[in-house]
Amino acid sequence: MSTTGFNSQNGAGGQPYTNGPSQNPVALQPPGPGYNMAHQPPYSPMQAKGPMPSGPGLYNSGPYQPPLGQPMLHRPPTGPPQSMTPPQSASPGPRMPPAQCTPPPAVSANSYYQHPPAWQYGATPPLSGPPRAPGANHVTSSPSPAPPQLPVGYGAGPQAVHNALQPLGPNTGLHGYTQPGSAPPPMNTMAPPPQSYQPGMRAPPPMGPTPPPLGHATPPPPLAPKTDAHTHPPGNGAQVPNRFDHLETGHGMAGPPQQPGPPARQVGHSYPALPPGYQSTSAPPNASPMHHPMQPPTQHYSHGPQPYQQPAAGPAQLSPSLAGLSLQSQSPEALRVVNLLQERNLLPPGPVTPPTPCLPQDLQKLNCHPEVFRSTLTSIPQTQSLLNKAKLPLGLLLHPFKDLSQLPVVTSSTIVRCRTCRTYINPFVNFLDQRRWKCNLCFRVNDVPEEFMYNPVSRSYGEPHKRPEVQNATIEFIAPSEYMLRPPQPAVYLFVLDVSHNAVETGYLDVVCQSLLDNLSALPGDSRTKMGFITFDSTIHFYNLQEGLSQPQMLIVSDIEDIFLPTPDSLLVNLNECKELVQDLLKSLPQMFGKTMETQSALGPALQAAFKLLSPTGGRVSVFQTQLPNLGVGSLKSREDPNQRASAKDVQHLSPATDFYKKLALDCSGQQVAVDLFLLSSQYCDLASLGCISRYSAGSVYYYPSYHQQHNPAQVDCFQKDLKRYLTRKIGFEAVMRIRCTKGLSIHTFHGNLFVRSTDLLSLPNVNPDAGFAVQMSIEENLVDMQVVSFQAALLYTSSKGERRIRVHTLCLPVVNSLSDIFAGADVQAITGLLASMAVDRSVTASLSDARDAMTNAAIDSLTSYRTSVLTIQQPGLLAPACLRLFPLYILALLKQKAFRTGTSTRLDDRVFAMCQLKYQPLAYVMLMVHPALYRVDDLTDEGALNISERTVPQPRVLQLTVEKLSREGAFLMDAGSVMYLWIGRNCNPNFLTQVLGVSNYAAVPQNMNVLPELDTAESQRTRAFIGWLRDQRPFRPVLHVIRDESPLKASFMQSMIEDRTESALSYYEFLLHIQQQVSK
Repeated sequence: MSTTGFNSQNGAGGQPYTNGPSQNPVALQPPGPGYNMAHQPPYSPMQAKGPMPSGPGLYNSGPYQPPLGQPMLHRPPTGPPQSMTPPQSASPGPRMPPAQCTPPPAVSANSYYQHPPAWQYGATPPLSGPPRAPGANHVTSSPSPAPPQLPVGYGAGPQAVHNALQPLGPNTGLHGYTQPGSAPPPMNTMAPPPQSYQPGMRAPPPMGPTPPPLGHATPPPPLAPKTDAHTHPPGNGAQVPNRFDHLETGHGMAGPPQQPGPPARQVGHSYPALPPGYQSTSAPPNASPMHHPMQPPTQHYSHGPQPYQQPAAGPAQLSPSLAGLSLQSQSPEALRVVNLLQERNLLPPGPVTPPTPCLPQDLQKLNCHPEVFRSTLTSIPQTQSLLNKAKLPLGLLLHPFKDLSQLPVVTSSTIVRCRTCRTYINPFVNFLDQRRWKCNLCFRVNDVPEEFMYNPVSRSYGEPHKRPEVQNATIEFIAPSEYMLRPPQPAVYLFVLDVSHNAVETGYLDVVCQSLLDNLSALPGDSRTKMGFITFDSTIHFYNLQEGLSQPQMLIVSDIEDIFLPTPDSLLVNLNECKELVQDLLKSLPQMFGKTMETQSALGPALQAAFKLLSPTGGRVSVFQTQLPNLGVGSLKSREDPNQRASAKDVQHLSPATDFYKKLALDCSGQQVAVDLFLLSSQYCDLASLGCISRYSAGSVYYYPSYHQQHNPAQVDCFQKDLKRYLTRKIGFEAVMRIRCTKGLSIHTFHGNLFVRSTDLLSLPNVNPDAGFAVQMSIEENLVDMQVVSFQAALLYTSSKGERRIRVHTLCLPVVNSLSDIFAGADVQAITGLLASMAVDRSVTASLSDARDAMTNAAIDSLTSYRTSVLTIQQPGLLAPACLRLFPLYILALLKQKAFRTGTSTRLDDRVFAMCQLKYQPLAYVMLMVHPALYRVDDLTDEGALNISERTVPQPRVLQLTVEKLSREGAFLMDAGSVMYLWIGRNCNPNFLTQVLGVSNYAAVPQNMNVLPELDTAESQRTRAFIGWLRDQRPFRPVLHVIRDESPLKASFMQSMIEDRTESALSYYEFLLHIQQQVSK
């Protein structure tokens, strides 16, 4: 089986993402089955567990599935089933080996759609290049080996940047790295990373004859792009130097390189609490509720001297036995044995809380908030073999640019970092004395710079351990000039609008133009902000908005085979200087195309024009598309066959039909351009192909099926709310993110909308506060000498105000040496989120049925490991530790989720969009999509209510997702993330109907009710307060549907009842029986 898919997401082969000394030479093998770990075969849940039950869907009930029309099987309240026929045969079947696949051709660089690697938790793929030198620890590679020359317009990775820069000293790069031709520094030597692009990757040739030009305007001959003050014409394959591959690596300090210290057992340090004056202005993010908007981050320091305090006893003084400490005494609840076949009420009354790492209290209170940075395992195994034995995935989930109501911001000429691995100083380093600190990732001893000795909080000298950088796990730096490769770019916004007949018919143009008019002054930016517009149908329309014109001037380019910019200098204009022209254009655009009969859509050429227009500066492209592109490059044909939606065992066409959009996205990424796609359509649009333009350029995808201004008011309301948030939310430009981890751990796969530029550097032309990321990890070296390990994510970006900033998150977790401790620290929601991302990849690279099997096997294998290796007394039933009691339920929920379900008629674009959401949404929103929350709301009371902003918010209990919990006498709210359903029972309390819905009886409830009336009753205020509180916890606007038994949407509501049986999927109890049969083999 090919390991290419996990070796490097950007191309065939290449080095794995490593973080530590050289790989074990035994692992240096050509790709073969699995990852070929040297001594311990990595765990693969991809093998089938014997013969599966037959029939449509993955887990159709086999012998115990009653014929349709007979009563459904329900779990007994207590005791194991007595009369249940076990699913399938009781005889143990051999695990089926996964199908062999050949590696994809090398031309599919950055291919997200490659042949299926097995899921091997934490195992590092075999190297395809020479081993790394010892000491290479997440440092950008030395550019000594000459990289292959790449075509113009394709990024050449970090090497191109080094070559494009003037050296600051003899043979020394901008950040202390040796220039080509000189000896590499002793500590920073490593093999060159896999190239981001493959030579020979070019855009497809123009297709079709050139159409005759229209008569609106005669375009001038193509002009050379304006050379900005901070751009250079590309040549010899070198990229224009507007990239920041090596800048996050920072400026190397002077002095000879030191050898890293031995990995000491004492890692970290504890410090006295910050003075109240500091705490009040920059509390850590765990003090901030999810829904608080981002305040302008400013740092106020308390005035007046503070008395010097001696450091409290912390990890540096801890007993060395912490690494071997059994956590069972610390967390008996997490390891409480639960018989899933007997205990019915497993859901907590409120949200599921992540486990707290078993760290000393003074260390844990400094840790990163789990909403920002969390691990699937909060106790890290000492060895890869121990991780393999646990059968649980190891990975990190990040929400790095999350809106925080309080964020400490530091302005300093010196950003203190480790001189070997470039880790930023953080709360978990160890101060040996006032003048030296030991890095918690590579263990090097570093000097404390003189200016760091002064503490701006207490205005005192000699207290480096009290600095804000060492008291906050999440912090933001205003970056000095060495973190800039060019002057920070301005905020640039380009809107590309479909104006074909189909688009005008939906009425979306009115909403977009009105939203822009309402929010022009709220767009993030400064006096340099630029804006431009392109519209398209069968031709491309540009708009000259140059200052001095009396009205906007439209220029039409009909030669879509060879697109050019008619007046390059006046298509992107300064928003402040040309605001009136922009407003005039927005007011006239909807009417301008009102009577068009043009049905064709040249989306590809329009995107090429947008790329040419934004290449000199970078920026954001917002594309609005309403149909399948059918003209010019990137044109697509319908691939969906509605007749095969429910019948096909495996879903086809989940991968793109053309690589045009992916290649263009890579070009955009190289020029710091991100593309956001708004798809508003009632027909198939091939989101699997179009979505690549956003996926690889770090953009976002918004999808509004069946959008129509008159016929679908709920979608219009959702679109308006989403658009306002989109236009006004915080944005970071020309960003890169690097994730570092303690020596011995390594990262090998990334998930999210991003481009992996080098082994561990993520290119994010735009970063937004609603984007989530995930990484898979492995343990390369035994962590026996360590009691804790740390992970650090550093996001370098340009703010909309033109400031270069670095946001740093650091997470510290304990190392354990027993399986019971690993299970005790398992984060079931993080595990589910990571498995969902892995399953999306598996669906595309292999098949949907493979992904479904793999998810089920993940639950079977982890519970088998728990039963055989942790439980001391074997008992009948399906046993799980309390911390994993929801794991089978979440896996079943994933199998029934729109992305992975079978047997029901799911539109292809709907399925692909659900997969997109699972890959790039933060975990909190993913879990609502996977397992919605159900509440009874017709009897809300103030008992246990929250008081928020003078509002009383009731807190009803979360109910199980089964019709057993519904009552015809009640009203029930289901929160499914992007949509909410308020189901009204036929015999609902008349008081609720009149006091909350404002109707006299059940029959009077409107069919398309999407808004609750604002009535002056206590019941109405409670209900609206609760729904508003739920909505405020996410950045997007969920649509509310009030439904009755006769409503068309009742089917969608019932499909979310995870625990009930459907025609093609098991009930929760039947699924547990299937798992029990496999675990007991």
